[in-house]
Amino acid sequence: MMRRLCYNTPARQEIDFGDTMADMHKPPTVSDIAEAASVSPSTVSRVLTGNSPVHPEKRAAVLAAIKQLNFRPNLNARALVRGKSMAIGILTQSMASQFYGELAQGIEEGLAGSGYHPIFASGQWRRDEELAALTMLVDRQVDALIVLGGSQSNVDLSAISAQIPVITVGRTMPGDERQCLRVQNYEGARSATRHLIDLGHRRIAHITGIPAHNDARERRRGYEDALAEARLPVDERLIAEGDFTEQSGLLALESLVARGASFSAIFAANDQIAYGARLGLSRRGLRVPEDVSLVGFDDLLTSAYMTPPLTTVRQNMLEQGRSAARATLRLLAGEEPDLAPAATELVVRESTARLRG
Repeated sequence: MMRRLCYNTPARQEIDFGDTMADMHKPPTVSDIAEAASVSPSTVSRVLTGNSPVHPEKRAAVLAAIKQLNFRPNLNARALVRGKSMAIGILTQSMASQFYGELAQGIEEGLAGSGYHPIFASGQWRRDEELAALTMLVDRQVDALIVLGGSQSNVDLSAISAQIPVITVGRTMPGDERQCLRVQNYEGARSATRHLIDLGHRRIAHITGIPAHNDARERRRGYEDALAEARLPVDERLIAEGDFTEQSGLLALESLVARGASFSAIFAANDQIAYGARLGLSRRGLRVPEDVSLVGFDDLLTSAYMTPPLTTVRQNMLEQGRSAARATLRLLAGEEPDLAPAATELVVRESTARLRG
């Protein structure tokens, strides 16, 4: 095919582009592979799908032609043949969050080389948005689903789990516990609160996460049990609600101060809340840790670089993402998911100090 472009200039030049770009770079087809390998198109199809045996010599010829012509199979067509989409749906809460970003990276690493690719959708911390995102993923006919936290009912997730493999991170599905990666939220929160108690603090405030979120409930329970073990009362005036964001930490700090309840330490339900609380303390002229000790949860990459470096409960989000991906691939292969609980570890930095007399 020839194409000519004419410019209405005094010289009236004709520019000959020869074949169009589409013709020049037209991808090879199954028929092209068959011709190069001197076999039938059906033989090429059998090699590509792997559904039927092919004579070794013919198989070798097809593979050589595929390499020579730089053939790339059409994934959509191959999915129709196999009855698979080769996609894993990932339901997260916020694509902007460092926490979920690290989990997502771990999932991508865990799926690398498997032939499956992730499709991400965010619930934006809202149940209606989460339901819409979940519906979209299912409608895309993903082969499996990884759910990162969230507030959707276990009934909904169990119904989906009856149709496709589902792995959850940070929550459980009754009856499907083997498919749930449990995080030691309770143990980590208890350890963080115990750390503050051991430093002499008795008035310890807690800024929670979203009450409906399992992580938030478990971390509050760990905080309250640590106080009970030390025979310290749980003062509701020292508990303020957050939503796992920096802004909520700032607002919760203002709420605590407005109540007039004194405190010498704060355990925040995650690092992002701690960042916001730190800003609120600074605006009021309160120093960390000289006036108020501060502990977070997660150990985000930036926590070691805030001023001062944040004492926090570490959980390895990258490894959790990898584990969730590997477990999903095992379920797709008809194997046991083999998910061990994700351990947490208290990392003591410079944002906590012994209570001054």
